[in-house]
Amino acid sequence: MFRSKLGSKFGTKGTRTTGRSPRPRRLVWLATLAPMVALLYGTTTTQSATAAAPGAPSGWSTVFTDDFNGSAGSAPSSANWKFDTGPGSSFGTGEIETMTDSTANTHLDGNGNLNITALGSGSSWTSGRIQTPTANVGAPAGGKLEVAASIQQPSPASGLGYWPAFWMLGPGQWPENGEIDVMEDVNALSDVAGTIHCGTSPGGPCNEGTGISSGLRACSGCQSGFHTYAMILDRTNTSAETITFYLDGNAYYSVTEAQVGTATWQAAFDHNQSIILDLAMGGTFPNATCGCTTPTASTSSGGTLSVDYVAAYTTTGATSSNTQALPGTWTPCASENATCALNGTSAVAFGANGRFNYTTTTGSTPCTTAVFGDPTSGVVKSCYAEAAPPATNIWSPCASENNTCSFSGVMTVAYGAAGSYRYATLPGGTPCTNTVFGDPIAGTAKSCYVVSPPPTFATWTTCAAENGTCSFSGTHEVAYGANGRYFYGSFNGGTPCTNGVFGDPASGATKTCYYQ
Repeated sequence: MFRSKLGSKFGTKGTRTTGRSPRPRRLVWLATLAPMVALLYGTTTTQSATAAAPGAPSGWSTVFTDDFNGSAGSAPSSANWKFDTGPGSSFGTGEIETMTDSTANTHLDGNGNLNITALGSGSSWTSGRIQTPTANVGAPAGGKLEVAASIQQPSPASGLGYWPAFWMLGPGQWPENGEIDVMEDVNALSDVAGTIHCGTSPGGPCNEGTGISSGLRACSGCQSGFHTYAMILDRTNTSAETITFYLDGNAYYSVTEAQVGTATWQAAFDHNQSIILDLAMGGTFPNATCGCTTPTASTSSGGTLSVDYVAAYTTTGATSSNTQALPGTWTPCASENATCALNGTSAVAFGANGRFNYTTTTGSTPCTTAVFGDPTSGVVKSCYAEAAPPATNIWSPCASENNTCSFSGVMTVAYGAAGSYRYATLPGGTPCTNTVFGDPIAGTAKSCYVVSPPPTFATWTTCAAENGTCSFSGTHEVAYGANGRYFYGSFNGGTPCTNGVFGDPASGATKTCYYQ
């Protein structure tokens, strides 16, 4: 998709210089069928054009839905969507249309569908792009997120240059903020591609600006009827997360956290994203696919992307799935949406319940998801500050670039040099490489540093040894574990400090409970 404005997508990073290479289109299905998607959609190939969004099955919750009900010719709900307007040239992908808020381009059809229509000829086109007003959907740690839509692809008589898409984008700077392209087709080929974007551009662990993609695959009947396009972000194992793409309930492509590295994955996908629908004209993807410049003089006006519904569902994160480090020696500096006021240069961690995003900052910084992304959706977060690496009284050097940083338990690791660092909370060691962290400072030899793990707690209070009782008044978050490995839960009035309550985060070690 690669369409950015104001720092998202390519933004100031530059423009996409390489498209996906033309390739034979073939159907390659994974052998397994995800139970959740099968429950929602079955295995049929074409859905009714007036179908309502499926309800959430047992164990899942609906977090967003729009059936696009409304009078013919009206705009989509302003509570659910906002228009992203302006020339396509501002999106960084070579597309040539102007995105408008006109109902001539984007409107409800009166039969429960949203229509986005491209109008024009030659090099003069208008079309539509809408997105959710906020980054409103994300997978909780230990849970899953599915985002799905029932869509009929455009079917113009001559379709060179058409580029419909259903995709998601995280807040912040592209591509490190993360992008998930659930459905793309180009040139009215009746194909589908699923793609992720992350890391750094150009190149990096996610092969930007192309991303990691299924490539275009045959999508029979996708221009003549509605089909369901979906992705599931699976965080049930927070050290081995995945994104899987589906067409009509059939999984056809997956990407794993291990392919890009933990730090890159966490920065891209362990937070909320917004949902986007648009129909572009021209650009590097359609041009590279046809080996021509699009649209052409023969490209037909009036092709329409029709959307029957968009829906998002989540499962609840399991408290026992989180084994990341606590803030340790970090000093609390602000609650969420306040300002972390600092002197000099500091490393700042933003999060809760052991899930943190990091930055290096000089002076104050807002303690917000807009700045850091959302490391743990649905909970109140805080900011913690520590002297920036390589402060030797705080950070311990563990490896030079391209060597291995070895340690026990879970540690906060900083990778970089000369005041530019990338951070991650990682278990049991990590390669000290650009592949894992991205490149925070190109052309400079970098190193890895670690902060000692708990039990030196700045904000947590020791409340019980293993098999004792952790007692307190009111409701508190409780951490149970040892040696940098902890499971978490929220309790009122206290809890037994046992494996029976929390599970065993550190087998063979004597554990302790802490609360905050």
